[in-house]
Amino acid sequence: MTNSGGRHGARRLLLQALYQRQLTGHEIAELNAQFSACDEFATVDGDYFRAVLNNVLSSTSTLDEMIDGWLDRPILQLDPVEHALLWIGVSELISQTDVPGNVIINEAVELAKEFGAQESFRYINAVLDKAAKSLR
Repeated sequence: MTNSGGRHGARRLLLQALYQRQLTGHEIAELNAQFSACDEFATVDGDYFRAVLNNVLSSTSTLDEMIDGWLDRPILQLDPVEHALLWIGVSELISQTDVPGNVIINEAVELAKEFGAQESFRYINAVLDKAAKSLR
């Protein structure tokens, strides 16, 4: 499945997987196995989930260096949801060139509204806007 709904669901699961990674330290194989086994996985773009998860987890240090340049506070002060959304967004801006930048930003903003702190969607929007201008 490669439709936008499938990718939206994949991003939703990615956010959960990357949040869990920050709290538990689970490795990619464990996250892949766990999330692939959940019922919701059958309705998402599984290849997209695996590709972005692999991209993020194989380059977290590089992504953090880049993200740090667009922040107005130390990266360690990011909420785990914000951090995960920025990893996903920046990773997609770099590696998913078939996806328009405004779609990537909008998806992150929508997930921030659903899972983030009250105004975190504004922050995610601002940071990813800077990232898109720099990367695209």
